[in-house]
Amino acid sequence: MKYLIAGLGNIGPEYSLTRHNVGFMALDRLAAQQSFSFKMERLAYTGEFKHKGKQIYCIKPTTYMNLSGNAINYWLQALKIPAENLLVICDDLALPFGKLRLKTKGSHGGQNGLRNIEEKLGTNAYNRLRFGIGNNFHAGKQVDYVLKAFNEDEMIQLVDRLDRVGEIILNFCTTGVERTMNFYNE
Repeated sequence: MKYLIAGLGNIGPEYSLTRHNVGFMALDRLAAQQSFSFKMERLAYTGEFKHKGKQIYCIKPTTYMNLSGNAINYWLQALKIPAENLLVICDDLALPFGKLRLKTKGSHGGQNGLRNIEEKLGTNAYNRLRFGIGNNFHAGKQVDYVLKAFNEDEMIQLVDRLDRVGEIILNFCTTGVERTMNFYNE
């Protein structure tokens, strides 16, 4: 059984610790824990590992957030992975910082990466793990907020939350999305 885990973010050092890059951060943390590394390939940094007999492929699209669907669609087809074995990890302004919500389908909620994935896959029925980044910004400052680094208090909590995302990924691949949602959704 094969799985594709896609962490959304933007490439480049200026984005590395920003709220919008929490998908990349989650996969970097998972790579450290599972002892795999990423290499540059077509449209994404890719890495893979095995867990309990499951082959897990991880990608960090190099297409920037708003075109993430290009990389995800390519790698699903190249690896011959069914869409139900896809899990997308992204930031979510509508959730308080650190809150995690796993869903099997739904609207993009204004998140441009999810919007592009929906367009490229032709459906909104794919698994996504939304990582709450809060919405502590003034009107018209949303872009500045998501492209800003986490504050000191958030950074302290971030490692624990990223570890929780890793648990969710492994559980998703071994016990399925429904059981994972029942156990982990907060």
